[in-house]
Amino acid sequence: MTDATPNPSSKPLNSNAGEVFAVFLKLGLTSFGGPVAHLGYFRDELVTWRRWLSDTDYADLVALCQFLPGPASSQVGFALGLMRAGWAGAFAAFAGFTFPSVLFLFTFALGAATLSGPVGTGALHGLKIVAVAIVAQAVWGMARTLCPDRARASIAVGAIGMLALFSGAIGMVGAILFGAVTGRLFCHSTARQATAPDLPVSRTTAISCLILAAGLLGLLPLLAPLAPSLSVFDSFYRAGALVFGGGHVVLPLLEAEVVQSGWVSADTFLAGYGAAQAVPGPLFTFAAYLGAVLNPQPNGITGAIIAQTALFLPGFLLLTGVLPFWQSLRSRPSVRNMMQGANAAVVGILGAALYSPVFTSAISGMPDLALAVGCFVLLMIWKTPPWAVVAFAACGGVLLNLAG
Repeated sequence: MTDATPNPSSKPLNSNAGEVFAVFLKLGLTSFGGPVAHLGYFRDELVTWRRWLSDTDYADLVALCQFLPGPASSQVGFALGLMRAGWAGAFAAFAGFTFPSVLFLFTFALGAATLSGPVGTGALHGLKIVAVAIVAQAVWGMARTLCPDRARASIAVGAIGMLALFSGAIGMVGAILFGAVTGRLFCHSTARQATAPDLPVSRTTAISCLILAAGLLGLLPLLAPLAPSLSVFDSFYRAGALVFGGGHVVLPLLEAEVVQSGWVSADTFLAGYGAAQAVPGPLFTFAAYLGAVLNPQPNGITGAIIAQTALFLPGFLLLTGVLPFWQSLRSRPSVRNMMQGANAAVVGILGAALYSPVFTSAISGMPDLALAVGCFVLLMIWKTPPWAVVAFAACGGVLLNLAG
């Protein structure tokens, strides 16, 4: 056995979609821990081991995907598949990385309704409690990274105030716009200028994707009253178009769309979110669970497909749309400052969600709080894998239910 491997290159060797699918299926089955961890798994597998691209090219690609709304790790995977095997490779990478967690969460959605008795209801309660710890960890980590100075910390607080004044999607959009405007005025970016990733997208294709992304965002609310399926697609598409700063941010956006509308109860929502932490792959597959449990129809497999497609679509359209223009766009300080402000506002949005609905729906007494704090310590101090913390919380929920 030899450890000799080819040197990385800025232009990866050609490959076929089958190889890309196999590699990303492996990642989809083993990548636990959320978007940041996923990017580490990608680097180990595709940069260090397989040498599909150089570290510099990978860092530039990650910077691009973190700059855009959408699921950053899935966008990076989509772009890596595109680099390796063209459009077939892009969709192969997405399918391989996403399918395992979609299948698990859809199966959980079908079985969650049948859970009853002290064990079943206790386990579901534990899943709601672990969501408190996981979101608290996300808020803490994102605040340290995205709000390191007075200006951005103040923007985060202002975003919470915006949500206190305006509920639902209006409050979310207002908070992000508030962050972008104040970021343009008060933030000062020091990020290095990235090079343009070598991706086979023409300007015509890119502009078409940008027009489609914007057109759907404006047209879907007008079409939504025509059919329930269009209403569901509109809600999940809008949530996917506003996700800045990481997968956990989709929680308050989806809660505003499906819980406040009455499609999904708060308890069912948080139980599914807790279950989503126990599976590998992107957190955006939480949409498959929500689509399956929607009430009224469409739900089941139809609802899961609609919700999952709509949530991922805007991020991929925007990624494709900016690829040919990335270098000149990122070189503008005003754009980087706006993104810093928008990301700081996202911390405030997630912090508000930590209180409501996560804390208020899951914690009903001191025993619940003790279990939530225990889960938080396991995550933050003991560095326990999220899936193990979820299992611990489910068992703890059963014990609390039996004791009560």
